[in-house]
Amino acid sequence: MIVKAIAIDIDGTLTHKDRSIDCRAVECLRSLDIPIVLATGNVLCFARAAAKLIGTGGQIIAENGGVVSLEYDGREYYDGDIDACERAFDALTKHLGVHIQKLDSEYRKTDIALRRNFDAADARQIVGKDIDVVDSGYAIHLKNKDVDKGTGLFRIAGLMGIDASDFAAIGDSENDMQLLAASGFGVAVGNAHPALAAAADLVTAGEYGAGVVEAVRYLASCKI
Repeated sequence: MIVKAIAIDIDGTLTHKDRSIDCRAVECLRSLDIPIVLATGNVLCFARAAAKLIGTGGQIIAENGGVVSLEYDGREYYDGDIDACERAFDALTKHLGVHIQKLDSEYRKTDIALRRNFDAADARQIVGKDIDVVDSGYAIHLKNKDVDKGTGLFRIAGLMGIDASDFAAIGDSENDMQLLAASGFGVAVGNAHPALAAAADLVTAGEYGAGVVEAVRYLASCKI
């Protein structure tokens, strides 16, 4: 397999533990001459700013696959039913018995992000069958079950004229599971959730950004 592009998560993958960008990982990505897609649960405006700073060219999967954007295309593509997520949020507010706080709600188009002050497992018993409750480690997301980073990868790969199987994917969290599954080669950095590590083709010894450096060097050396 020849890797034609890389899809990579941001928080917990391209960052240090404190969420600051790991400049070593950035430098390593900038050394490549293949497209880099940022795949994040965060909002599009955040991802676009990160893409500018990192220098990845503006290919973005945001909101856990609900939003896809190509800078050179000039368009944004949306998947997901935000109204269904709002109904799930209302149910959580009614039944959980804790104050639930939305994050970045004015910018989100397809999912809802919540502060991590409740148990995601409890929330899953309350929301409807069409809604996923995903704990990224940084926020708890309410999203449609048929939308994820994997569907986002298929969408953006088609727009770029590349098969999803020609991508390598790098991540750390459970919400990266479908991203790795959709790609041709999946990498979990050393701090990854155990479920993601179990599903990956490669688990790096290095954690966070150090794992990205290790993964990129591995991909470059063996030309998988």
